[in-house]
Amino acid sequence: MPAVVDTDDGMFVVKFRGAGQGAKALVAELIGGMVARALDLPVPSLALVHVSETFGRSEPDPEIGEVLRKSHGINVGLRYLDGAFNFDATAAGDLIPVDLATRIVWLDAFLTNPDRTARNTNLMIWERSPWLIDHGAALYAHHDWPSVDRARMQAPFPLIRDHVLLTQASDAGAVDTQMAAMLSGDVLSHIIARIPDALLEDDAYRADGDTPAAARARYVEYLTTRLTAPRAFAETASRMRAERLTDVPRQRTARR
Repeated sequence: MPAVVDTDDGMFVVKFRGAGQGAKALVAELIGGMVARALDLPVPSLALVHVSETFGRSEPDPEIGEVLRKSHGINVGLRYLDGAFNFDATAAGDLIPVDLATRIVWLDAFLTNPDRTARNTNLMIWERSPWLIDHGAALYAHHDWPSVDRARMQAPFPLIRDHVLLTQASDAGAVDTQMAAMLSGDVLSHIIARIPDALLEDDAYRADGDTPAAARARYVEYLTTRLTAPRAFAETASRMRAERLTDVPRQRTARR
């Protein structure tokens, strides 16, 4: 349940930790946004938004009020892009160059992000430029850490087949080495270190038996292992793109 919130630094679209997906969705938002920016991809400014105990006290809707009461403390926001509209390939496809589309596909395959489809692009057009939003569904392995072994860390991401930019992109293999190199060294460790303890101390992480330090170690291991060559997620994106380009439209019979 995101909401546009007025802060001491302007308007932000804020995701609340008290909503259904909880703190892990907020952590995925932070990681996804920071990884995208490390790859020179366009993401609105990220912010840690503190919600005081008095915030939303007069909210008349009991369901929304409960979410706000559970969200006191640190939440995550993205800069509000006033006047932005959802990406539509028919209307705005020419605003995303092939190289940019390819790098976005690579990012989402790496982060296992299922939420950049034609039904839900999570891609905004603002001032004739594309902006990536809403990475909260990415990194879904962290909702079941006990089942995540090395094979799963390096697993392909077949859901990339439904990516809204897949056929507009070129072969993900063409940017694979470059993109992976941009995240090598201490880049990922630095990103994970910036996640506040307040989120990693949430009950969702306590249920895993993790301290903030242990949770950070899990994320670093997962992401660095995922970058190990050969990267199945990039190979799968290339194959899925080829399949999509050769798909033959199925015939339908009109009934009325």
